Amino acid sequence: MTSTFTGPTGGSPAAAVPPAVVAAEVSKVYGSGDAAVHALRGVSVGFARGAFTAIMGPSGSGKSTLMHCLAGLDTVSGGRITLGDAEITRLNDRQLTMLRRERVGFVFQAFNLLPTLTAEQNILLPMDLAGRKPDRQWFDQVVDVVGLRDRLGHRPNELSGGQQQRVACARALVARPEVIFADEPTGNLDSRAGAEVLEFLRSSVREMGQTIVMVTHDPVAASYADRVVFLRDGEIVSEIAEPTPETVLDRLKSLGA
Repeated sequence: MTSTFTGPTGGSPAAAVPPAVVAAEVSKVYGSGDAAVHALRGVSVGFARGAFTAIMGPSGSGKSTLMHCLAGLDTVSGGRITLGDAEITRLNDRQLTMLRRERVGFVFQAFNLLPTLTAEQNILLPMDLAGRKPDRQWFDQVVDVVGLRDRLGHRPNELSGGQQQRVACARALVARPEVIFADEPTGNLDSRAGAEVLEFLRSSVREMGQTIVMVTHDPVAASYADRVVFLRDGEIVSEIAEPTPETVLDRLKSLGA
């Protein structure tokens, strides 16, 4: 078991500022008996506020399971997860739904945009559904950082893949979530569009203080993060601060990925 509560650059422990999300001795088992699959085995890890952290590992290492548990999308078999002041592993379904709606943002490989709505309407949709009025000054700042000012009136089929994913990123950010969880956000994009999305995610951390936890298999994507955490066989086995594509690839090779 590895416990890591380091700051954004992997330096001294961030004792003064509590981590945005903490997993403590988290386990996840699917099935039972001889058919049981141990996806997570006593994982303890913290994710610093205002930092961009990537989670990596070989196929079947548990990286997506960990992210889904951290985000309250899946339950744990043991241990606890805390997001801010909320121990989410103690919440019921209704409370989890409220927490995800009000305190968490999501960006997935599929853009999940409604085709009949404009980019602006898609960005504001979660807030509309929650009955919340957007902060227009913050909305304008997000739109400018993501570079969509001249595309707000366009529908998804009038946008490139990279622009659609930036709309999805803006949608996650505009509600000011405590944490954004990104699951392979560049998986459906070419290298240029992927770089645009990753630059935006990194800018949202550095310019807006956003906290991002991203699952990826791509060493180049991981190099945009402040820190990379590596899993193998359901356990955290290593991490890198200030990663480069080369250091990430070397570490993955050492893990048999």
